[in-house]
Amino acid sequence: MLPQTILAGQKAGAIEAGSLKRVAVDTTVMEKNIAHPTDARLYERARAQLVALAVEAVVEARQSYARLAPRLAVRVGHYAHVKQFKRMRKALRTLKGYTGRVLRDLRRQLPDIPQGPLRERILDRLVLVSRLLTQEPKGRDKIYALHEPEVDCISKGKARVRYEFGCKVSIATTLDEGFVVGMRSFAGNPYDGHMLGAALEQVEILTERLPDLVVVDRGYRGHGIDKSQVLISGTRRGLTPALAADLRQRAAIEPEIGHMKTDGHLARSPLKGVISDALFAVLCGCGHSIHKILEWLRAVLVCLIAQIIAARRGDEDRNQIPVAA
Repeated sequence: MLPQTILAGQKAGAIEAGSLKRVAVDTTVMEKNIAHPTDARLYERARAQLVALAVEAVVEARQSYARLAPRLAVRVGHYAHVKQFKRMRKALRTLKGYTGRVLRDLRRQLPDIPQGPLRERILDRLVLVSRLLTQEPKGRDKIYALHEPEVDCISKGKARVRYEFGCKVSIATTLDEGFVVGMRSFAGNPYDGHMLGAALEQVEILTERLPDLVVVDRGYRGHGIDKSQVLISGTRRGLTPALAADLRQRAAIEPEIGHMKTDGHLARSPLKGVISDALFAVLCGCGHSIHKILEWLRAVLVCLIAQIIAARRGDEDRNQIPVAA
């Protein structure tokens, strides 16, 4: 769909012939549809899911903690709110112990469950909860959502939100019109400079040509691209007036990303899985491009209507008979 929107923009006149030679590339975070991953919530959700699977498999658990665990999870939040962290940590250890006991109880009775899809689901859930219980606070490949284990924690330099939970999306737009010519998601929170090669490869596939000039921010230092000229924000040496103007125009991609998040639903992905993230990001780019084409056609229509009105007024002025004094 994205190549067709680019072709439609060229046919409609929304993209000039030489605009594909100069692009701006930036990254943003597409958050996933998950709740804030607190330890108490994750432990309680894991315990509840294991108990539900045990009931579905007709396995009698020794103790489900259906009464104690939810109350304890609420108490953890209360302790954190009033900054009683010693009590909070003690309650968290107890809640983690409840989940571990249910896990070990279900694992012991696993041989009694017959082979089938239900047994496979129980095995997958046991492995996932085991990872949750053994993960370290500052370890890698942490689990932030049980229904979406691929979610990454991405640190941001924003005062209002220090962390965002989702995946990175690389966006490439034309420098003149802000038309989307590349949209690609990346799992695993990679460095921005390491994503530039893959982003330009997608732009070359979609537009059938490699951009001559790529304008990026300072997060792309160390990109290693030599086939195209890459301008990084803050560059002072060797800039012609035209290149300096292109470098100033790089900031235009920021409001385009903002419109994609507010108007194009890029702010939160409701789909599950890495492949679904890639599809959703591309669809957001297509929607933004179609919006650009519609804006261009609307502007052309307004110009045509203004010319028609001006022509009619001119005809009326010429046909008006002067009144004798």
